[in-house]
Amino acid sequence: MNLPKRVTLFEMGARDGLQNERAIISTDDKVRYIDLLSESGLRWIEATSFVSPKAIPQLADAAEVFARIRKAPGVRYPVLVPNLKGYERAKAAGADAIAVFTAASERFTKRNINMTIDESLAIFADVVRAATSDGMWVRGYVSTAFGSPFGDEVTPQMVVSVSVKLMEMGCDELSIGDTIGVGVPSQVDALIPPLAAKIPLDRIAMHFHDTRGTALANVYASLQQGIAKFDASSGGLGGCPYAPGATGNVGTEDVLYLLHQMGIETGVDLAKVRAASRFIATVVDHELTSKAFQAMEAATSVV
Repeated sequence: MNLPKRVTLFEMGARDGLQNERAIISTDDKVRYIDLLSESGLRWIEATSFVSPKAIPQLADAAEVFARIRKAPGVRYPVLVPNLKGYERAKAAGADAIAVFTAASERFTKRNINMTIDESLAIFADVVRAATSDGMWVRGYVSTAFGSPFGDEVTPQMVVSVSVKLMEMGCDELSIGDTIGVGVPSQVDALIPPLAAKIPLDRIAMHFHDTRGTALANVYASLQQGIAKFDASSGGLGGCPYAPGATGNVGTEDVLYLLHQMGIETGVDLAKVRAASRFIATVVDHELTSKAFQAMEAATSVV
């Protein structure tokens, strides 16, 4: 098989991970967590989201977090923005990379951001236009690409349609998300070829949640299709406030273990990611779901 020789990971723990925690995490702890991740060799760490504090109170301190984290050389810290107001807040905080988000499911988009898909794209067109004019790097998220929590059908053609529109408005990269963790490898095989026919593979990342235990299988299927960018969350933190039952992103440790054991380079130090996860586990005060993290911590305690 002609698998990628090197893979880039996009760390989601500090934003997509923490946003679903019920207890409010202190700003100090968020900053410490991101700083630990910055020491691991990760080159992309999504730091926070400039959404309305009323929508996601956990991220109400976005500006302070972004201002206080140590910006490591060679590392970029994108932030999620929902609209022009959020973009202006992110810009004022010093962000140089942003992400916008829509979905392939109409019902999910309506529930998540109270807009249709087309309405969300119209809003984001203005955001992307402003960001590119300011020289910012822009990522587009397509959520629910493998299924919706509300029962409406999602087809590969629907995902491709939304993805092309995001790229046409000026996004530099796409993240294709299995928001509720229902996807299986056959769906990956059905989606990536038509997507790659419209968008270069090196501008596509895959974002899998592990709700039903299929995330790593989907990562491997994506590798076989030539994908070399993946989102992951240290410790497996995360979920989605608007997707009932959705659990965390695939664990960064799990993806790193898989890739490293297969001889695929990442430039990331697994032990240092574990250190960040170990720290945040004491803060959230519950067990992390990453299987590799659990196994390695157990092995360390025995020694």
